[in-house]
Amino acid sequence: MFYYPVGSVLAEAVTDGGVTLAPIRSVLADDFYTGALADAIRSPASIPAGLAGWLLASASDIASALAGLVGTLVSPFETGLRSWPGAVLAGVGGVLGALAGVVPGFGLFGFTAWQALLSTVASLALGLPGAYVLARFEFPGRRTLESLTAVPFVLPSIMVAVGFVAAFGVNGPLNRALAALGLPTVELLFSLEIIIIAHAFYNAPLVTRIVAAAWESVDARAVETARSLGASPARAFRDVVVPQLLPAVATGALLTFIFTFMSFPIVLALGGLEYATVEVWLYNRVGQLDIQEAAVLAVLETVVSLGLTYAYLRYEAATSRGDRVSSPLDRDPLVRFDAKRVALAGYGVVVAGVFLLPIVSMLAASVTSPEGLTLRYYRFLLERGAEATSAQVSPTLAVRNSLLFGAGTLLLAVPMGVLLALASTREGRLARAVGVLSMAPFAVSGVVVGLGLLQTLVFGTTVLGHRIVVGGPLAIVAAHAVGAYPFVVRNVAPLLAGLDRRLVESARALGATRNRALLDIELPLVAPGIAAGAAFAFAISIGEFDSTVLLASASGSDTSLYTMPVAVERFLGKQTLGRPTAMGSVLLAVTAGAFIVIDRVGGRYRE
Repeated sequence: MFYYPVGSVLAEAVTDGGVTLAPIRSVLADDFYTGALADAIRSPASIPAGLAGWLLASASDIASALAGLVGTLVSPFETGLRSWPGAVLAGVGGVLGALAGVVPGFGLFGFTAWQALLSTVASLALGLPGAYVLARFEFPGRRTLESLTAVPFVLPSIMVAVGFVAAFGVNGPLNRALAALGLPTVELLFSLEIIIIAHAFYNAPLVTRIVAAAWESVDARAVETARSLGASPARAFRDVVVPQLLPAVATGALLTFIFTFMSFPIVLALGGLEYATVEVWLYNRVGQLDIQEAAVLAVLETVVSLGLTYAYLRYEAATSRGDRVSSPLDRDPLVRFDAKRVALAGYGVVVAGVFLLPIVSMLAASVTSPEGLTLRYYRFLLERGAEATSAQVSPTLAVRNSLLFGAGTLLLAVPMGVLLALASTREGRLARAVGVLSMAPFAVSGVVVGLGLLQTLVFGTTVLGHRIVVGGPLAIVAAHAVGAYPFVVRNVAPLLAGLDRRLVESARALGATRNRALLDIELPLVAPGIAAGAAFAFAISIGEFDSTVLLASASGSDTSLYTMPVAVERFLGKQTLGRPTAMGSVLLAVTAGAFIVIDRVGGRYRE
């Protein structure tokens, strides 16, 4: 389900009438893919002169853009107060564009890394203040807000894209508000800025979750000791708190970079081919039936993501601490008036704009039309027949497919995840290896898994002289299960590792077999983790887009395998936002139900 299909992609990338690295070298030597490094691949002797000229040109462009932005910032009256915000935004875009000529000067791979880096910085900027609020202040709803940081794990990314189209489109609420104030409107769709903001929406809660947990583990006694030795509050924070937060910040940044480097639906919907990343271009190559070039791109992308994931796992193992803090820092009341809380109120406005506006805009667009309030878009989802045609996407069939594939994913992913969690929590080097290998799907994109399944199970493979072909629905369930079972492992393994082994040993001493002890002792004690993992698996299946869009489209014009996320993406090509936002709202309702299960049943491990 995973290693064989992904291995077939690797084989496709290094075979051309025999084993060869020529396809990989051909891609690396292409200016489109590697830019300034292409000359180094073709002719290593050209490195010094070529790179020097490229760096000088890039530095000049960046300096000019910065000078223009500074000039705009310091002269609002010369620009005109009404036009000044738009000019500042244009200046920022100019700087980003100039900077975008540096790393993306390395071609498609450079641009992919560049947008991932910018998205990581934006996610840190948006997520770190949230971690500070959750860790250092007490207020009504804090626990609920903390639980909401798990939302990105269950929120379909294509739904996020729909929300951003509804919020920041030409006729969205942002531009309507600017027009009402007499300010110039902004064109954010199909730009690098909207991709970065959408990535921050998706990944900032992850940063908040990780850093807030680390902040809550800081021992107040260490801070008090520093203060008693004469350190000011700022000095104590810098010398005691910050060093303990840096590992968590690095972990959040690394995970965000991995996720945004492999981002697909958000870039496809909000950037298109103009801002294509490796993942989007890989999908394009498959659509053009250039399978070998797609396989090479998949291998190169997977090598980068596997390396980063391995670094993350090693770093997490080296920095994790199993002890609980006996003296956590006290939380201050949030409701008070001072400069710090005014700044936090401003941060709250930004958070509302980035996180709430897309969701509210999507919900509003699903029930409004030029004539006013309407439910016709939801009736469209219910009234369309179950038969899909080559020209139309059946929303009823898409909803049914999503639910069926989700149920099939549960049947596969939960047993897989529980067994791997059991294996990874045993002692020994093999158990540690299983723990690392069980996380491999995190580092391999759904597009790569889908491509591998297409090449093997869907198009057919020969085993012992027999031709085996697996139908599209089974392949989609397999792809969903591969993406979901690591979440089951991550929910179950910590509980298994924390069990008192004496309970199992006592049961065995009383005559219970190993399987009986597992069924009667271990599994009941980790049932909340299994329930949370199952909810994760179902939500991930419902929202999975990357592999599904490849596998569902493999039959050409047939749309009978489309799921809700694929239908949303297809509906986005229409003139109205009503249909995609209505389907997106259904997706939101389903994933919200899964989130409630995760939060209520399995989200209280620390207690």
